Amino acid sequence: MATVGAWRSLVARLFWVQEVVGSSPAAPTTFLLETLSMRARIFQPPKTAMQSGWAKTQEWALEFVPSHGRQADPLMGWSGGGDTQTQVKLAFDTREEAIAYAERAGITFEVELPQTRRIRPKAYADNFKYGRIENWTH
Repeated sequence: MATVGAWRSLVARLFWVQEVVGSSPAAPTTFLLETLSMRARIFQPPKTAMQSGWAKTQEWALEFVPSHGRQADPLMGWSGGGDTQTQVKLAFDTREEAIAYAERAGITFEVELPQTRRIRPKAYADNFKYGRIENWTH
């Protein structure tokens, strides 16, 4: 039975702990537990309000959801946190590529479908129309 216990501890160490090169062996980094707890959202970014162009709105993005809230730094008062995964933002050409990547990496994900936008045609001449509904404001 001693060999089964040794084998089980070796397998547990190989699968549950990944030691980073140069790190202290006393403080190993857990890799699989962090991977299982990572959650991401896959979405198509909306058009920015600062520009009228539609650049970068056709691609799909994968962003990690924060695992815990941000907190104020006691010395400087800036808000921050230890979750570095929120800084990662991946871009894909299609939704299927993003889903395939998340499944391959073992990331739990949610897909947010884009809302359809109804474009109403407008003309500058409508501002001076006689039958205008709104009051003239100049």
